[in-house]
Amino acid sequence: MLPDTIITSDTPSSSSQFNSSSRIICRVCQKQYSQYTCPRCNTRYCSLPCYKSHSLHCTESFMRENVEEELRQLQPDDESKQKMLHILKRFHSEEQEMDYMDEHGSDSDSESLFAEETVRKILSGSQVGLDDLSVEEQKHFLRAIASGELSKLLKPWEPWWLKRSANYTRLSQDGTQLVQPLDNTGKLASSHDNIENDQVYDIPPGPDAPLPSVRRLSATEPSPLLTVHLVDIIYSYCFTLRLYNGDWSSDSTGSVEVLLSISSVLGQGGQPETVLEALSYCSEQTCSPAYRHMGGSQFALNLMDDVTSVLYLGGAAIVCLLCDLQRLIQAAEKEFKSEKSGKSRGSKIKTKLKSAERKVYFIKCWANEQPNEAWSSLAAIVKAEKSSAMAYITRGRYSSKKEEGSKPKDKPMICEFQ
Repeated sequence: MLPDTIITSDTPSSSSQFNSSSRIICRVCQKQYSQYTCPRCNTRYCSLPCYKSHSLHCTESFMRENVEEELRQLQPDDESKQKMLHILKRFHSEEQEMDYMDEHGSDSDSESLFAEETVRKILSGSQVGLDDLSVEEQKHFLRAIASGELSKLLKPWEPWWLKRSANYTRLSQDGTQLVQPLDNTGKLASSHDNIENDQVYDIPPGPDAPLPSVRRLSATEPSPLLTVHLVDIIYSYCFTLRLYNGDWSSDSTGSVEVLLSISSVLGQGGQPETVLEALSYCSEQTCSPAYRHMGGSQFALNLMDDVTSVLYLGGAAIVCLLCDLQRLIQAAEKEFKSEKSGKSRGSKIKTKLKSAERKVYFIKCWANEQPNEAWSSLAAIVKAEKSSAMAYITRGRYSSKKEEGSKPKDKPMICEFQ
């Protein structure tokens, strides 16, 4: 027999609430059950793609807040400031020593760089190497290189990421080139073959084959630090191309050794966690004695501008850059295999190159899937870091002059990069 009174609760059970919400259809795709709610407009959605497409206002606000939060955390501590000032003072003292040696060095310059016989060989079209020069001619030649006298004869190289045509870089959704060249037989020619045939590109060619999804390459979710690692890789690539005047193919082994020495991610297996950490390591290598002749701290600042320019170009240009970097590593691997170098050294460099190539390929596939909004946000962070670094340099110059006293013949602490 049923009771006369049935007691009910004014508050529904948690299980009924769960069942009710789980039956709500995604307001974006209208296909799947919704699992999330937008905190700004309360729209129910089922996945990340639906969130990105449900409202441009919401996604831009979310991205802007993330960038602002990152910028608020850019203020370094006193230890970082002291370390930067110490590095700047050390470079300043080294420049003063070099200036003193230049002023008190040998003044026995010859009127002619080469002997008459050597000049005749050059004019006749004969190939003349450094070993063909006399000891005195070699001294004059190397001195002319060090002074920058011969650099006037070289045509300045314009980086491809600064050309106007780079703004129109486009790739298909799977990363392949929209327009692909044909070989003499009418078949599709690979970008690798075209580069070997000295075919000139304004922009490095994109992938020859469709790029796979990151989910096919790894069962785990990509690390959120890949954006930081990408900054390290772009910086190192731009440094290498500027050092080799845009032609890494002239010395692929030397180019890749430079690349690995600048990049913490590719050369040392580093895992920088912030943009500041990535840029600090690369800048420290740029200002090291091995590369100070490139311009020191000012050159490092210029490279930060290069990174910003590449990021503002968007995902297609970034994928093309990573393709060019992968070709550089592959060319160096091929060169090292043909060389009869030491067994231990050859094995070590080959292992490092293979690891670097895998990292570049994975980041290339990952970058192809990212929205363009992510690159503009990352570029803003790099730009802010550069402004912070310039402030350090200005304070360092002021502090150095205050401590050491300003002298009329002293050169600026940071040489301008021409």
